[in-house]
Amino acid sequence: MPSPLSDPALRRRTIVLVASLLFMLIGTGSIYFIVVALKLIAADFGWPRAVPSIAYALQYAGAGVGGIFMGWCLDRRGMGIPAVVGASMIGLGGILTSYASSPLELYIIYGGMLGFFGRSTLFAPLTANISRWFEHNRSFAVGVVGSGQGLAGMIWPQAFHHLIAAVGWRQAALYYGLFALVTMLPLALILRQTPPATRRSVARDRPGSPALEHPPMSPRALQAALSTAAIGCCVAMSLPLAHIISHVSDLGYDPARGAEILSLMLACSALASFVGVGFLGGRFGGLRAIFVFSSGQALLLAVLAFVESLPGLYVAAALFGLGYGGILPCYPVIVRELLPAAEAGRRTGLVLLFAGIGMALGSWLGGAVFDATGTYRTAFLIGVAFNAGNLAIIASLIGRTPRFRHAYA
Repeated sequence: MPSPLSDPALRRRTIVLVASLLFMLIGTGSIYFIVVALKLIAADFGWPRAVPSIAYALQYAGAGVGGIFMGWCLDRRGMGIPAVVGASMIGLGGILTSYASSPLELYIIYGGMLGFFGRSTLFAPLTANISRWFEHNRSFAVGVVGSGQGLAGMIWPQAFHHLIAAVGWRQAALYYGLFALVTMLPLALILRQTPPATRRSVARDRPGSPALEHPPMSPRALQAALSTAAIGCCVAMSLPLAHIISHVSDLGYDPARGAEILSLMLACSALASFVGVGFLGGRFGGLRAIFVFSSGQALLLAVLAFVESLPGLYVAAALFGLGYGGILPCYPVIVRELLPAAEAGRRTGLVLLFAGIGMALGSWLGGAVFDATGTYRTAFLIGVAFNAGNLAIIASLIGRTPRFRHAYA
């Protein structure tokens, strides 16, 4: 029996899928470098820790705003421009980080090069692009690419920790930048290929298409609903991601246990994205899949607010990872199911901009509430309330789904 990969079209899709995963995995390392090197960078210059922390935040902000622009480029010209720009800026940004000598230089590198022109080319464009390559296994493909974020969280912090210990943070940044250039630019050449057109995608975006003339919910209203929902789930998501190590330490355990718990959480998130999104999204649609993942996240965040035993923390964190890991990859699936395919890049980027706002709000909220109460329990419960808002919006959309789930898909 001939191998499935003997089919040239399937072989092209598979190559692009693997290239997208690797591009996501390598590029996402840029966010973890400053997390690992934060204390060393601040101590080396005698800066307050707020300086590298601001650089960290600017990378998220730049990526969120830039994601809309890169999504527009994807819609107009394909993945070639975002991929080449992203590979170049992440690589050069890493190299220039090793030569930074002032806060302003660090802010420009992280906000501009690594943020607006760098990480903006990762999640939104990559997931929107891969959804155009896979019509029948779209949820699985998006989940595979999205799992690159979780895999990066497993691999890069440990790699940077050992590399910095061996050669110092400047050389480590230089080596990462060179590695990114050498690996991501060839991957960008693969990603610049044009996805195959399908009769379904051409028909649904043709002027005068009935699906576009009489949608039960306008694209603008659906965009607003998804963007608002993204804030709610991501506030809840970011609270333990940003504060679990401190929370574990406050409970009297070694911070190394907190790092292990975070790694376990990220590993389970990658598993949820890789397997769960394809399984649930492919069978029940993106809205129902995200409802399941978001429900699990809310439940386990509530558990994390009260559990204090070390084994309980490991179990709760692992299950939380299985919940939150499937949420973000569901948004590109929903966009492709319910909104015009020709606008998938920019619309996915806009949803993820609001997701980034939620991540930033949740990270800040955890610290602010802890300063006011001396515990993370209240902050976690506030996150559950935000998550409930997300579930309410998703549930309302599911209620309308039987009439328009396939309007654009």
